[in-house]
Amino acid sequence: MQIAAPADVRLLEKGMSVGEGLAAFSSAHQRAGAVASFLGTVRPDEAVQALELTHYQPLTLPGMSQLADSALRRFGLDGVLVWHRVGVMAPGQPIVLVITASRHRREAFDAVDFLMDHLKSAAWFWKREKRPDGWHWIEPRERDHADLARWN
Repeated sequence: MQIAAPADVRLLEKGMSVGEGLAAFSSAHQRAGAVASFLGTVRPDEAVQALELTHYQPLTLPGMSQLADSALRRFGLDGVLVWHRVGVMAPGQPIVLVITASRHRREAFDAVDFLMDHLKSAAWFWKREKRPDGWHWIEPRERDHADLARWN
């Protein structure tokens, strides 16, 4: 697997090889003092049968790339990986993988948090869950907006 340096940003319509992504990213950034990651999955919940993510094609990937570039500059990163699924996923399946590499751990952790707060609340995705009574749209919570606001 090839990692685009310094930013590897992808929208994936099918599965995501988390282990391969982490191994390739770590290999590409061997001089980093810290590599931090976050894996978001579809929550296993008796009421949730599936999660569907749709997006606005002309803006999604360019916006994700701009966000990754912003994190690179803001936190002085050596590298960043942002992979996001779209389509229908089952409980337990990965939705998003974010990995950062930097000289020191705090910047790596903060950058992952920054990226996830933006992807969760200010991104180009629409989410809905399939429950026994049908599909339901999911909106960001007040907490999600508060998490995002702290980066201003």
